Amino acid sequence: MADGPWLVVGLGNPGPQYAGNRHNVGQMVLDELARRTGSSFGARASGLLSRRPQAAVAETRLGVLPGGAPGPRVVLAKPTTYMNVSGGPVAALAKYYDVPVDRVVMVHDELDIPFADVRLKRGGGEGGHNGLRDTTKALGTKEYVRVRVGIGRPPGRQDPADFVLKDFTKTEAKDLGWLVDRAADAVEAVVLEGLEAAQQRFHTKP
Repeated sequence: MADGPWLVVGLGNPGPQYAGNRHNVGQMVLDELARRTGSSFGARASGLLSRRPQAAVAETRLGVLPGGAPGPRVVLAKPTTYMNVSGGPVAALAKYYDVPVDRVVMVHDELDIPFADVRLKRGGGEGGHNGLRDTTKALGTKEYVRVRVGIGRPPGRQDPADFVLKDFTKTEAKDLGWLVDRAADAVEAVVLEGLEAAQQRFHTKP
């Protein structure tokens, strides 16, 4: 499996009414990765998506290896199910592409990290995140990589469930592009350099 693909999944909810929500920042990062690689989400071969209709997929290579060779193969995926049932599409894609769990990378919003911070880890708890909880259940393990995109805690007594389903504030929106770009850099670092090296880079504020 040394030359096998990675599966990078951006979590979110489907439909334009959710597209700008904090809960959908993982899918914003996937859109940035697709832009960088010149790829687009959809069928890459006749009938391919008909066998897995619960995700939009782009197959590409990410980054550049030393010497200028194209980076590793990656499958970029955005589940088209609702967040709390993301696990089925993730498990189906991992099986379809024969991706081991140590090459599955989940990109998601994280309440317990300040806005604009990015943190990386493998395994651990789901922190109340329904998309991760369902992914863990479907994969049968917690030992996948998480790229955690900080959105901060809700102000005052606002319900976290309401907070994540609202768009970023005007003030946050000024830094959102930078945050999405940094999270995309973090995904590239995991794929190209490994988790530990990526953690050393992204767990220190720039």
